[in-house]
Amino acid sequence: MAEFSDRANAIQPTGVRKMFDLAGQDAIHLGLGEPDFQPPSVAIDAFHEAMKAGHNKYTTTAGLHALREAIAGIWQQYEPNLTADSVCMTMSGTNALLTTYLAFLSEGDNILIPDPCFPLYGPHAVISGAEPRFYPCTFENEFVPTVEDLEALVDDRTKAVVFNFPSNPTGATITPRERDELLEFARRNDLWVITDEVYDRIIYDRPHVSFLGAGYDNVVMVQSFSKTFAMTGWRMGYILSPNAEVVKQMTKLQYYITACSTDAMQYGVLAAIQRAPDYPSEMRDAFRRRRDLICERLNGMPGVSCHVPEGAFYVFPKVAVPGWSSVDIALEILKDGVVCSPGSAFGAAGEGHLRFAYTIDVEKISEAMDIVEGVLTRIKHLPPPEQSAAF
Repeated sequence: MAEFSDRANAIQPTGVRKMFDLAGQDAIHLGLGEPDFQPPSVAIDAFHEAMKAGHNKYTTTAGLHALREAIAGIWQQYEPNLTADSVCMTMSGTNALLTTYLAFLSEGDNILIPDPCFPLYGPHAVISGAEPRFYPCTFENEFVPTVEDLEALVDDRTKAVVFNFPSNPTGATITPRERDELLEFARRNDLWVITDEVYDRIIYDRPHVSFLGAGYDNVVMVQSFSKTFAMTGWRMGYILSPNAEVVKQMTKLQYYITACSTDAMQYGVLAAIQRAPDYPSEMRDAFRRRRDLICERLNGMPGVSCHVPEGAFYVFPKVAVPGWSSVDIALEILKDGVVCSPGSAFGAAGEGHLRFAYTIDVEKISEAMDIVEGVLTRIKHLPPPEQSAAF
C-alpha cells in the first residue's frame, strides 16, 4: 500500500483547532485569534468595484505595484530605502512564513523558534526538512527570551531565528534594548532573522518596536492584513525585507507556491491602507477595554496569575490546579460553554497556561469569566483525571 510522506505523518492538527471543533453551537468563543470586526467598508467596496472592473485575472507574482509601494511607505519610518521592490504579496501571513522557511532552510538545518509560539512555526520547519529548536519564553521574564538560552541552541547548521512581537499567544512585546540584544545575537551567529510582526498595529501602551531599521539587513518580515484590518478570510499577507536578494528569492519561490495573490482583493487592501488608516487604532481601543476587563477578572481568581499584555489580543495566564493539565482544564471549561485554548497547544513551555482571545464584546467576556471562575472553583475540589487528555 502506498504510504504518506514523513512530513505529513510528522505534523498534527493544532490544539486550538481541536477545541474549536469540539465546541457547541452556543459556546462563547475565546479560542480563535479572529477579530469580531468586519473589514473597513471602503475596502469591501473597492474589492467589489475591482471585480466589476475586470480585475479577476492573474497578477504579477510580487503583486500590485501600487499596493507594494503603499506597504513600503508604511515601513519607511524604519527603513527609508524601502521601495515596492522590497515587498512580495502572499496569500496570507501563513503563506509568507512557509515561503520564507523554504527560502532559508535545507534538509538537516535547524531554526530557532520561541516556546510558547504560534502553532505553525514548528510544523513549517518540519515541512521544510529542518529541525525546529525551541527557545524558552518564560512567564517570569514576561515571555521575552534571554540571549543565553538562544546561544545554547546554536550550532553550525542553525540558519535562522524566529521572533514574534507582539506575540501570539502571550501578547508580549519588547523594548528597543531587548530588540538590539536579540539582533546582536543573530549578527554574531550569522543568522537570518524572521520577524513576525502581524500585530504591530494592536499595541497598547508603548510604541511598536520593529526588527526593521535597527542596522541588520538579514531580516525578513512576514506580515498579514488579517489582524490589522480584520481580513482573516481574505488571506492577504506579504513578505518585506531591506535585503534585495531576499525578496528576489522569495518572489521566485512564491510563484511555485501560489503563482500570485488575488487580483481584485489587492485593490481592497490598498483602499484600506489609503482611505481607512485609523481603522486598526479604532479596533485597538476596543481591544484595550476588553484586555483590561479580562485581566482584572483573571487576576482576581484564586490560583490564576497573568501579565497584562502590551500587544495583540490574547492573555496567557498561569492557571494552577494541582494534577490538572492545561488540556484537562480547557476541556472542563468547554463543558460549561466557553472555548479557550490549552497552553500546551503552543508548545511545551505553554503547559500550565491557558490562552484567551479577547475578540468578543465586554458583556460576553464578563459572562465567560463568570463561567471560568466557576469551573476553576469546582475542579479545585475534584480529583485530577486518572489519565490526562491528549491533543
